Amino acid sequence: MTLLLSQLTGREESHLVAADTPARLSPAAAAAFARLQADAREAGFDLAPASCFRSFVRQLAIFNGKAAGERSLHDDAGNLLDADAMTPVERLHAILRFSALPGASRHHWGTDLDVFDAAALPEGYRLQLSPEEVAPGGMFDPLHCWLDERMAQRQSHGFYRPYGEDRGGVAPERWHLSYAPLATGCEGALTPQLLHQSWEGIELGLRAEIEADLEQIFNRYVQVPEGWCPA
Repeated sequence: MTLLLSQLTGREESHLVAADTPARLSPAAAAAFARLQADAREAGFDLAPASCFRSFVRQLAIFNGKAAGERSLHDDAGNLLDADAMTPVERLHAILRFSALPGASRHHWGTDLDVFDAAALPEGYRLQLSPEEVAPGGMFDPLHCWLDERMAQRQSHGFYRPYGEDRGGVAPERWHLSYAPLATGCEGALTPQLLHQSWEGIELGLRAEIEADLEQIFNRYVQVPEGWCPA
């Protein structure tokens, strides 16, 4: 699958189909996810998407809200950070630990989604997608242990975790699955130059700090090192 720049950066969604309303994925990823869901049902889980495609506009609103102090920032332990006490560069890295730059989110591609076990969700509970939910003893840990086994056996229908471990960039996200047969091509297509091009004519918070160190930011927070999925 070769995406246009507008599709790669989330400005267009013509490459998507409904996977599990209102979730949207690329046709191949949607079909593979349906097969994974069927396997999960046989194992006693209700594998459900919490978030699939996210548009450039939505990602921009999230990022700018955090850059402007309108959305809260947290550390790895979930503690609230005082954005006013941080330098702009410190604030930028605190944002990128948990939120992608607009145009750089893997959720733009139609290959990635956040998942949970709907059967394990307590009545009235608001899904957080937090480390506690997926940690040992957490409500979704059994689902993810099952997924671990499927991935180890290469029976996960092409889905793996790009943020399965802490590499010093994006925080670990056990709930984040990526359809490797297509996502690896998208990874190779996106460059710092194309990302910068996607920001033309928009209001981007902390732009000066981003542009001053774009190559390093891209390498640390956008580019996922090889090895997150089988070759």
